[in-house]
Amino acid sequence: MGKVRVHQLAKQFHLKNKEFLDQLEQMGIIVKNHMSALADDEVERIKRAFTEKRGKPRKEEVVIRRRTVEPEPTIPPTIETSEQIPKEPLELEQIAPTLEIPKEPEPEAIPVIPKPEKPKKKKKEKEYLEEEPKRGKRLLKRHRQVVVEMHEEELAKPERPQLKPSIKKPQVKPIITIPKPIKRRIEMEESITVAELARAMGVKTGELIKKLISLGVMATVNQPLDYETATLAASEFDYEVKKVGFVEEEILKPLPDRPQDLKPRPPVVTVMGHVDHGKTSLLDVVRHTNVTSQEAGSITQHIGAYYVSLDKGDIVFLDTPGHEAFTAMRARGAQVTDVVVLVVAADDGVMAQTKEAINHAKEAGVPIVVAINKIDKPNAKPEPVKQALAELGLVPEQWGGNTLYAEVSAKKKIGIEELLEQILLQAEILELKANPKKPARGVVIEARLDKGKGPVASILVKEGLLKAGDYFICGLHYGRIRAMFNDKGQRLISTGPSIPVEVHGLSGVPEAGDHLVVVESEKTAKEIGYHRKQKQREASLVKASKVSLEDLYQRFKEGKTKELKLIIKADVQGSVGALNDALQKLSTDEIRVNIIHASAGAITESDVMLASASDAIIIGFNVRPSTNVQELSHHEKVDIHYYDVIYRMIGDIQNAMIGMLEPEYQERIIGYAQIRQLFKVPKVGVVAGCYVNEGKIERGAKVRIVRDGTVIYDGKIGSLKRFKEDVKEVIAGYEFGISFENFQDMKEGDSLEAYLLEEVKRTIPIQ
Repeated sequence: MGKVRVHQLAKQFHLKNKEFLDQLEQMGIIVKNHMSALADDEVERIKRAFTEKRGKPRKEEVVIRRRTVEPEPTIPPTIETSEQIPKEPLELEQIAPTLEIPKEPEPEAIPVIPKPEKPKKKKKEKEYLEEEPKRGKRLLKRHRQVVVEMHEEELAKPERPQLKPSIKKPQVKPIITIPKPIKRRIEMEESITVAELARAMGVKTGELIKKLISLGVMATVNQPLDYETATLAASEFDYEVKKVGFVEEEILKPLPDRPQDLKPRPPVVTVMGHVDHGKTSLLDVVRHTNVTSQEAGSITQHIGAYYVSLDKGDIVFLDTPGHEAFTAMRARGAQVTDVVVLVVAADDGVMAQTKEAINHAKEAGVPIVVAINKIDKPNAKPEPVKQALAELGLVPEQWGGNTLYAEVSAKKKIGIEELLEQILLQAEILELKANPKKPARGVVIEARLDKGKGPVASILVKEGLLKAGDYFICGLHYGRIRAMFNDKGQRLISTGPSIPVEVHGLSGVPEAGDHLVVVESEKTAKEIGYHRKQKQREASLVKASKVSLEDLYQRFKEGKTKELKLIIKADVQGSVGALNDALQKLSTDEIRVNIIHASAGAITESDVMLASASDAIIIGFNVRPSTNVQELSHHEKVDIHYYDVIYRMIGDIQNAMIGMLEPEYQERIIGYAQIRQLFKVPKVGVVAGCYVNEGKIERGAKVRIVRDGTVIYDGKIGSLKRFKEDVKEVIAGYEFGISFENFQDMKEGDSLEAYLLEEVKRTIPIQ
């Protein structure tokens, strides 16, 4: 809403500006003048206060009638009885009587304001100054000014009759009460920078940074603070923090479905199983099951899923076989699969990846249809396979269980129709339904950046109707559907639930598993996309990665750590000194131990916050943290190690430092050979025929080519063969063929040296 100024509200409540300013000051709202703007929460508070006051009993009134022709006795004013006078102290607005002018035309009522009693200056000033010196002086000055102005206004009126009321009013001492200041509030979203928080509280940024440091938080001007840290800092300045922001969930809240709008939809199937058990072959056979003569000329488009239409129903297959992709989509909250087809080879039986696929499907709560493949092989044994699967919980329906089985051969195209019927039977049991009449929601199966089309995503519609021209939000990106294509490359205007389509018109490339949601306008889509990117950026800044002994080596390899930061807490000061000296001696030229804090006493929340801000590890020697401190350390991901023996602590720190050191390698020559003849092989290049003079030549070893005492090549072996067969090694006295990675300029007579690089164990010397 627009800015509301003081004089506008004063006019609304029929008050003069100065009277209204007094009222605001009594309420604790300090403004400069009648042109000052008020905040929204202040306007609401003022309106609420004045609305409540209107319900109170009317104030004292003095009404005097004017004589018309003949002198008449004065009409006594209307007053309240002494019982109606409030017994508690009255505020400033209750001191002056409220004047009312009768509405009758004759006789005309003239308001009379009694001359206010002169306040005792010394006593009142003392009272004001005792309560609050500066505030008291300001209120007293304002009060005097109002009284003077009231007299000046009345004296300026022409022919003012000096009529006195017939009944003397009881005298009431004016008492100005200063309201208790309310606690001030700051609103923030996921995070707020130090500068923004300081500006909202009206304090200097340096002052806020000092307060944060005293609380154990190392922060810079532009560093974002999370809600907990901002609340802690604001409380030091008598502010409270309220978490607000863009409520994405309210905008993207799905519409409820009416039972009559729910219609059956095709099942979405994922094929899983062990490697080489025929998943890809089975998918290829199923894909071409419904290809008719009319579709023979259409171009199949790879969109990560395809639609199979049968006489008894339709099925959608996800062309992402393997439990890795299945689990990756589940990790992003995309539960798109309705049925899992578990492919097991009849000749191999249950393997390691078969068990993994079963566990992933069970964890997701997805029913399994077993396809026993390769039954055309002579050594196929489907019954033992069923027995092994039954022991894993997949009991066949024929044996009294609830798992559907189909024996198939992808190579011979045997049992494919039966498998599809079993899938449709399982889908019928699930009673899959969706509402095709509301805005669409879908899941990204695949996404890529096409050179000619821009960002392209394969979407599986979960519910609703997706139409060309719809605005949508998809992960961190938004867009408008410019075009849609199905798996056969046909352009679509709209599509319903469980239909896979390729969508054009995104602002960027989303990730697999991101949700696509249709929104009402481009503005809404942009706002949500911006909010998500901002939220992701703030989260990455606020949740700075914390360090632990286990990941120090990896971070050092990435160039993020060159020193080991420690916080030492011990039971007594003597232990602190001993630990400090022992750890400082571990520093080397390559890595340094930096003890940023060391003291005696229990591990406190300040220690945890300091470690969080500086990426340090806390070492506790004969001390333990409280429950609150432990919870804080888990929340801040701060690593705390506890010891009661000093040499164990030194040993762990040494091991951590050793892991942070760059590895050293020592060369070990394993064999010598000589090039005797060169061959040119089509599509391969030059291959050298060699003879091993000493030692052996291994495929995984590195090799040098030496010519006239000069190394002309130092690299890896491309291939190692004997009589056209790949071998792992060739020992002395045998001939072999060899090629090298990215090098073919060999000559007859060149010498070869095969060698291995062995890592040398590093040590940290104790001084």
